[in-house]
Amino acid sequence: MILSDTKIRQMIESKELMIEPIMENQIQPASVDVRLGHHFLKVQEHQVGFISLDQPIEYESFQSDEIIIPPHSFLLATTIEEVELPNHITAFVEGRSSIGRMGLFIQNAGWVDPGFRGSITLELYNANHLPIKLMKGWRICQLVFAEMDQATITPYRGKYQGQKEATGSKIYLDK
Repeated sequence: MILSDTKIRQMIESKELMIEPIMENQIQPASVDVRLGHHFLKVQEHQVGFISLDQPIEYESFQSDEIIIPPHSFLLATTIEEVELPNHITAFVEGRSSIGRMGLFIQNAGWVDPGFRGSITLELYNANHLPIKLMKGWRICQLVFAEMDQATITPYRGKYQGQKEATGSKIYLDK
């Protein structure tokens, strides 16, 4: 069941669901808008010609209150907000319609497991032939919360638990 704004507010007020910092205008009828942070990662292009799943990827890390994403370019970003989900709530990271209509894709791995704690890493891709300028604090995507039929007995404790900024792929740890 997708949570309504009423249920989201109740869970935030009772501290059952943590989203910090949050402003009232971020809570939508069935979601919470989250804002673009100021930490970014860009894949280093001087690597050995390809990206391999069994090797760490080298990233250029930088912070900025404003970023211009070149055409057909990819980078990782983070949200200002940190979230902590209880063991019976999961979340979907979804693009905002207004952002998608600009040709900016904000995620391709949009699932947040019950028990996750940390900021959300976003996968930004500019599908345009023109650059896109973004600024810290813009409501860039939304979290849609769903209540599970029962609490999980194995909440998320994975390799991205506790992330505080944009975090690169750690798939090489899955060996």
